[in-house]
Amino acid sequence: METAAKMTLDEAHLEFAKQANGEVWRLLEKDGRSPDDDRAMVIAAFASLYHWSIVGKPVHRQRGEWLIAHVFTVLGDGQPALTYAEHCMATTEAHKDQMSDFDLAYAYEGLARAHALAGHLEEARRHLAHARRAGDEILDPDSRIIFENDLQAGDWYGVQ
Repeated sequence: METAAKMTLDEAHLEFAKQANGEVWRLLEKDGRSPDDDRAMVIAAFASLYHWSIVGKPVHRQRGEWLIAHVFTVLGDGQPALTYAEHCMATTEAHKDQMSDFDLAYAYEGLARAHALAGHLEEARRHLAHARRAGDEILDPDSRIIFENDLQAGDWYGVQ
C-alpha cells in the first residue's frame, strides 16, 4: 500500500497552484475542446490564481490574472477577459520591482487582446503598440521569441 506524502498547507497550495496552471495549458492546447473542457479550463484558471494568491508573490498573482484574462479571451467572453486583463496590469504596475520584462509585455498583450475582443479597437491598438515595445525590450532572446510568437498567434478580433 502506497503512503501519501505529507505536505504542509503551503506546500499543498503550491502543488495545487502548479497543477491547476498545467491543466489550463493542457486544455488550451487540446484539439476539439468540448464545452465541458472550456468550463474545466475556467475553473482551473481560477483555482490556480487562488492557490498562488496564498503562497505566491505578486508576480504569481499577476501571471494568474493574465491567465484568466487569456482563457476568457480564447473563449470569446469579453467582459471577464477585460476585467482580469485590467487586474493583471494593475498588479504589474503596483509591483513593478517584482516583475520581469516579459511580465510587462504580456500584461499589455492581455489588455490589447481583451480590448480587441470587446470591440474597443483604438484601445486595443494602443495596448498592442505598448506590447510590441515592451516585447522588444525583453532581454532574454528565448523569452523574446516566445513572446513574439505568442503575439502573432491567436485571434486579434480585427486588430493587427
